[in-house]
Amino acid sequence: MIKAGIVGGTGYTGVELLRLMATHPGAEVVKITSRSEAGMPVADLYPNLRGHYDLAFSEPSVDELASCDVVFFATPHGVAMRMAPELLERGVRVVDLSADFRISDLDVWAKWYGMPHESAVWAERAVYGLPEVARDAIRDALLVANPGCYPTAVQLGFLPLLENGLVSTGHLVADAKSGASGAGRQGSVGMLHGEIGESFKAYGASGHRHLPEIRQGLQAAAAGKVGITFVPHLVPMIRGIEATLYAELNDPADFERLQSLYEDRYRNEPFVDVMPFGSHPETRSVKGENTCRMALHRQEDSSIVIVTSVIDNLVKGAAGQAIQNMNIMFRLDERAGLNAPALLP
Repeated sequence: MIKAGIVGGTGYTGVELLRLMATHPGAEVVKITSRSEAGMPVADLYPNLRGHYDLAFSEPSVDELASCDVVFFATPHGVAMRMAPELLERGVRVVDLSADFRISDLDVWAKWYGMPHESAVWAERAVYGLPEVARDAIRDALLVANPGCYPTAVQLGFLPLLENGLVSTGHLVADAKSGASGAGRQGSVGMLHGEIGESFKAYGASGHRHLPEIRQGLQAAAAGKVGITFVPHLVPMIRGIEATLYAELNDPADFERLQSLYEDRYRNEPFVDVMPFGSHPETRSVKGENTCRMALHRQEDSSIVIVTSVIDNLVKGAAGQAIQNMNIMFRLDERAGLNAPALLP
């Protein structure tokens, strides 16, 4: 049985890791840390976990966490890059759900996150953990940078087009929407129900931290420069991301083979579902599930490909994908702990 630790267990991502790991057949959470809630039983903070965990939150300690086989960092940026290196040097494998190791250009990272990066050596060794792209590298990785939620939905939707050189890479568009849990569990006036209920807005339209991560992944798929316009939106729901993606085909005749191209690309991927052409995937269809569900569209004789892509931002966009990465790292069934269907309604 793999022994897992979680650093930062009180946020939405941390409790989602606990929920999914509670029924994992090959791994168990043995350590969970929180400076603010140290000493409190996990089930007192999250009653849904009563009967599943006898653990209490503890102060984050490298000496304590070093007894784990793998440690998940469900922390704000800046924490993992300072704490993870010591664990890695002591033989503990790490899956970082923060942004600390996602961007390979550390000058770019510093620009977007407002601080210098403090672990250049491990940033170079980190594997970007999008399993549908980097499965072989993840398998042998010591440190996996779990992708962000928006980048997961956007990259998976665009990948087949870019990998096959079918679209103009100068101006891709990603129009994406997320539920409120994407902002985390910390309190703020702007996230009160009275502020976001019955409302809908764009944010970060002049530049969002996920933009360089998205661009990095798309450029790797295209093997060249990519121009991407990414605009996120906040919708008054708790979970879910929907990304509507636009790209112009170099040859409109390629529309005839796009559906089979997508189906072939993701045929053996356990957590990507390509729906019939013209379908409209809903966020509720992936609620609580580690699945990216997508569909292709075309308007009349347009040369523009429209891809709609949905995920649960807390599962395939965070905790579920982290467990998927752990499963790959330890040669477990990739679907272990992630087999439950979505919650509906």
